[in-house]
Amino acid sequence: MEPRALVYPCPIMFATLSDRLADTFKNLRGKGRLSEADIDATAREIRIALLEADVALPVVREFVAAVKERATGAEVSQALNPAQQIVKIVHEELVTILGGETRRLRYAKTGPTVIMLAGLQGAGKTTLAAKLALWLKEQGKSPLLVACDLQRPNAVNQLQVNGGRVGVPVYAPEPGNAGGIEHGGNPVQVAQASIEEAKRKLHDVVIIDTAGRLGIDAELMQQAADIRAAVQPDEVLFVVDAMIGQDAVTTAQAFLDGVGFDGVVLTKLDGDARGGAALSVRSITGKPVMFASSGEKMTDFDLFHPDRMASRILDMGDVMTLIEQAEKAFDADEAAKAAAKMGAGQFTLDDFLKQMQQLRKLGSMTKLMGMLPGMGQFRDQLENFDEREIDRVQAIIQSMTPAERENPKILNGSRRLRIANGAGRTVTDVNSLVDRFGEMQKMMTQMMSGGGMPGMPGMPGAGFGKRAGAKQQAQVRKGKGARKSGNPAKAAQEAQEAAAVAAARPAANPFGVGAEIDYEAAAAELKLPKDFSQFLK
Repeated sequence: MEPRALVYPCPIMFATLSDRLADTFKNLRGKGRLSEADIDATAREIRIALLEADVALPVVREFVAAVKERATGAEVSQALNPAQQIVKIVHEELVTILGGETRRLRYAKTGPTVIMLAGLQGAGKTTLAAKLALWLKEQGKSPLLVACDLQRPNAVNQLQVNGGRVGVPVYAPEPGNAGGIEHGGNPVQVAQASIEEAKRKLHDVVIIDTAGRLGIDAELMQQAADIRAAVQPDEVLFVVDAMIGQDAVTTAQAFLDGVGFDGVVLTKLDGDARGGAALSVRSITGKPVMFASSGEKMTDFDLFHPDRMASRILDMGDVMTLIEQAEKAFDADEAAKAAAKMGAGQFTLDDFLKQMQQLRKLGSMTKLMGMLPGMGQFRDQLENFDEREIDRVQAIIQSMTPAERENPKILNGSRRLRIANGAGRTVTDVNSLVDRFGEMQKMMTQMMSGGGMPGMPGMPGAGFGKRAGAKQQAQVRKGKGARKSGNPAKAAQEAQEAAAVAAARPAANPFGVGAEIDYEAAAAELKLPKDFSQFLK
C-alpha cells in the first residue's frame, strides 16, 4: 500500500498569515524589555494579519484580547527574552482557537460504528468518504461505504470508483441520478439497510455519504436530519471547503442548528485561498476540527493536530508529523544497514538511489522540506524547486551497471557518455552527479567517524563515543605525562588503569557531552512548545 503522504497545508493557504506574523515578531527581537507601546503595536499587527487571513471578527477580537492580556502580565515582563515569550503566547493561543487537543473518532462499543458525512455540494464529501475509508482501513478497521447521495448526477458511480481505488466495498442498491436520468430511491431506506448489510458482512465501520446542495435549503436539512434520526450515527462529520472563507463559518452554523454535527473536516487545504475558515470554525461552532484533507491523492488526509498546525503557521515546522510518516515509509532494517555503510565509508550510488526512492514515498520534496523549522523564509525557493530533478538523478543512476554504482571511480569518458545517452541527459549532468556524490561520501564518512561537519569546526560529528572518543584520548596522550612507559609490566598496569577510567566514564552522546541530560527539564527551562524535548535527544 502506498505510504501516507505528508499533509502540509501551510506553505500556501497560511503563507500570508505566516509571513505577517514573522514580520511582527521580527520587530520585537533584541528588545530586553517590552513597553506598553510595543505590546499595543504587536497586538495591532496580529489583528491585521488575522483579518487579512479572513478569520472571523469575533475570533480575532477574542484572540488579540487574550494575547494582549497575557503579554502585559508578569509572564512577559519577568521573562529573560520577552520576544520569545510573546511567540510562545501566540502559539498557545493559536492552539486554543484551533481546538486544543486532537479529537479522535469515537467507536461504537457494540455493532458497527456509523459515520455520517454532511455538507454542501462541492465541498468534497464523496472523495473524502473514500479517503476516510482508506484511513480507517490502515487503522485495522473494515469499513463499508454507503451511497446515499441519490440526487447529484453520477454521485453513486463516483463513490463506487473511489471505493475501488482504495479497496473498500460500496453499498449502493439504488443507481441514483445516472446520466441525468432520475431513478428515484429513498436515501433514508438505503442508510437503514446499510447497517444490516454491514452486520451481515462483518464490517465494523459504516460511512454514509449524503447529498449536498449548492446552498442551504429546507429540503437538504430535512433529508440530512431524517437520515440522522433513522440510523443514529456515532459521529456526524460536517465537511467544509476551507477555500470559501467566511461562508464556511456561516454554513457550519446553519448545519449545526438544522442537523447538528460532532466534528468538522476541512478539505482543499492545499488551495491558495486565505485560511481563515480553519481558524474560525472551531471557535464559532464549538465543534472540533477532526480531519484535514490537503490534496487530490487518497492519502492526502489525516487527523487534524491543533498544536502542529499552530507550529506550522508560526514557521516552527512540524517535526512530529515528519517523524511519524518517515517511520511508516522507511524500513528500519534497511535504514540500519545504510547507516552502517555510511559509517564504514561504503555508501554507494545504489544505496543513495534506495534512500531517494524512500524519500519520494513521503511526498514532494517541497512538502518534506517545509516540515522543517524556519523554512518559511525559503518558501519561494521551495515552491520553485523542480521535482523532476530527482527523476533525472534517478534516471542517471539507473542507467549505470551494478559495478558502476558500486564504484563510480571506474567511470571513464565512454562509460559516462553511454550513461548520459541512456538517461537522456548530458555528460555534464553525469559528471555533476558523480562529483556531488563524491563530496557527499566524504562528508558522511567524516561525520560518522566523529570528525564533525566539513567546513564547520564547531559542529561535532556523529561518532557516538567511538572514533571521536579515540581522537580525544589521542590528544590527551600527547600531553605532558601521557607517554607510555617503556617497561612492559608498567605499561600493562597503565593500560589496566586507563581501561578502568574509561569504563567508569559515562558514555558520550552525539554532542560530546558525557553526563546524562534531563531533556524535559531543559525544554521546560527554555519554554519550548509541548513535546519539543524529544527533538533534543
